[in-house]
Amino acid sequence: MQIKEKARAGTLESGDVLVTVQPWEGLELTLESPVKAQFGDQILDLARKVLDREGIESGRISLEDQGALDCTIQARLTTALRRAGEKGGD
Repeated sequence: MQIKEKARAGTLESGDVLVTVQPWEGLELTLESPVKAQFGDQILDLARKVLDREGIESGRISLEDQGALDCTIQARLTTALRRAGEKGGD
């Protein structure tokens, strides 16, 4: 899969994550989270696994986490990536 357009999924509500993806040269993955010190590495590892599974080699991916569970992070990232592969991702 290739990121063709900017797309988002999720919210900034407690227990959720706002994922923004957009075309980019190379791969850039950023995380903002109140639990970054405790769980940042785990969240980024999970995101990398989703990116690998979806075949993403380039793009700018931003995660604004509000304490989301792993299943929520996976679902939001997958949704944003699929929207980014189509027209009208926002």
